[in-house]
Amino acid sequence: MVPPSGTAHVAGAPDPPDSGTMRDIRGPREARQRRAVVQPGAAARVPGAVRVLLGCLPGLAAVAALALCASGVERAAATRAGPAAADRHAAPRPPIVSRSHWLGGAVREQPPPRYDDKVLAVFVHHTDTPNGYDCADVPAILRGVYTGQTGARDWDDIGYNFVVDRCGTIYEGRAGGIDRAVTGAHTQGFNHRTTGIAALGTFTAGVPVPDALTDAIAALAAWKLGGTGTDPRAKVSLVSSNGLSRYAAGATATLPAVAGHDDGYQTSCPGAALTARLSDIREEAARLQGRPDRA
Repeated sequence: MVPPSGTAHVAGAPDPPDSGTMRDIRGPREARQRRAVVQPGAAARVPGAVRVLLGCLPGLAAVAALALCASGVERAAATRAGPAAADRHAAPRPPIVSRSHWLGGAVREQPPPRYDDKVLAVFVHHTDTPNGYDCADVPAILRGVYTGQTGARDWDDIGYNFVVDRCGTIYEGRAGGIDRAVTGAHTQGFNHRTTGIAALGTFTAGVPVPDALTDAIAALAAWKLGGTGTDPRAKVSLVSSNGLSRYAAGATATLPAVAGHDDGYQTSCPGAALTARLSDIREEAARLQGRPDRA
């Protein structure tokens, strides 16, 4: 069930693999930017000497001068405040192949996409499929993954938000918009406010993990987390939406911002080899966000 528009995000209800949603909430930034430059109370911040000078000017001239002075005060305050954290640490969007490119006419009828209000974490997975593929064949492989998840598992769409192949190509997974906070179906309990990124292949202990793959995951994580100013090396608080995860329904879990699937769910995914590379992925994602090295 979709909550009424504007409902606050609460992930405390039972959450089947691809359920639990909220409407996309847009903040009032645009409205704020459209407001007049002179805000109520601006005159109170005008220096006293300037107010004395304004008293000597004719009416209209005084009003104009007051507006100019107040505008300068507002701009100076904004300069002192500096850019928002999300803007300071925004990372560029990496190249992403659209789902229409690999899915084509194989798409099935499905309900509308579901959305969260933001992305606070990414979960890294592996698809548990063969590794020796030619990267030119990936669209066909993804169609097979899609068919398996929407057929045998009876999901309404592929569960992962993105899939990355061993050559470093990123593919859009679940429908709803690459730039939006689409609610995925990639991990029980923590599909909310997260993005699921799957590495195409099987990365159990001893399996080589291509640098092109980890670099692409890092670039995607840096971009998605940059929208909320989240440091990829940090921990974040997420609410478990059902007891099938490692946490009871309604419990607040502190998890890595770049987490492995097994951080939230009892599983061996994303495999021991890829799990061992998560620290590298976090550091590269932080670098792409322009963050300083940690001492």
